[in-house]
Amino acid sequence: MNLEIVTPEARVYEDTVDSVVLPTTSGEINLLPGHIPLVTEIQGGEIIVSKSGEGGQSLAISKGFAQCVGDKISVLAENAIHIDEINESAVEEAQKRAEEALATMEKMSDEEIAMLETQVAYARAQILLKQKLK
Repeated sequence: MNLEIVTPEARVYEDTVDSVVLPTTSGEINLLPGHIPLVTEIQGGEIIVSKSGEGGQSLAISKGFAQCVGDKISVLAENAIHIDEINESAVEEAQKRAEEALATMEKMSDEEIAMLETQVAYARAQILLKQKLK
């Protein structure tokens, strides 16, 4: 299967894989070759990519959408990062700033609140993923 993970800034991942575990709003799903066509909403969390001859590879992802048609899986997300690229202290600082801004959200629009909530969820996903592999 061909997996492609794209954000507004870049193509984060593209490779041939054996399976992909995605964090959807309905729970985790495991996509294997021959999966039925699917479009689903992704929530912040961990994507686990498995390739033959290698162990699972993890990426942190924020909200977005995934589409599976035939042997092609496309993931469109606001943010995605390989675990090796996560700077834990920078992520913790960003999470703290977003949480502080949410605590004082008196004059924010719904869009600003949603953006900050997404930032917090993505930061948490990165921190949990990094700590999981320590």
